[in-house]
Amino acid sequence: MAALRPPRGFRLPLCRAFSGGGCQLVPERGGERRDAAPSQVSRFCPPRKSCHDWIGPPDKYSNLRPVHFYIPENESPLEQKLRELRQETQEWNQQFWANQNLTFLKEKEKFIDSRLKAKGLELRAESGQKATVNAEEMADFYKEFLSKHFQKHMCYNRDWYRRNFAITFFMGKVALERLWNKLRLKRKKTSN
Repeated sequence: MAALRPPRGFRLPLCRAFSGGGCQLVPERGGERRDAAPSQVSRFCPPRKSCHDWIGPPDKYSNLRPVHFYIPENESPLEQKLRELRQETQEWNQQFWANQNLTFLKEKEKFIDSRLKAKGLELRAESGQKATVNAEEMADFYKEFLSKHFQKHMCYNRDWYRRNFAITFFMGKVALERLWNKLRLKRKKTSN
């Protein structure tokens, strides 16, 4: 596991703040679909005395590597908001890709099944190996899948950019706050 230097902390309820125009990608807590991928990301836990953000192993559903954010003892309210915003964005991203990957796998299996049945083939060959379709047929599936989910991906990209701009904005505010605090501390020392 790799340790990263933390740009420390913030969170806003972004589900409502950043999803505009009737595009809700991930349902609010409690209203999740039955066939949705599990939301618990990873059991990885960094050492208790760590003072850095830690990146865990890839999640088996979303294929994304979760980040465990360091929470400093003297975290300012602005730093806390930034950290919480980053955490919420990570959870939102993990959930989107877990659900997207689950949908992809289900639709892919249906597609392969239907193509094999159309050819009069079984899902498993006599040797026990799983039967497959050729690359050209799979290309048809990929094209159809992307076309079918185009609007969903557009909403995801729009919300992803909005969240990243918000995080960048708050990172700038935190950097200015830290700079201001350093300058105030220097002035105090020179005046004494």
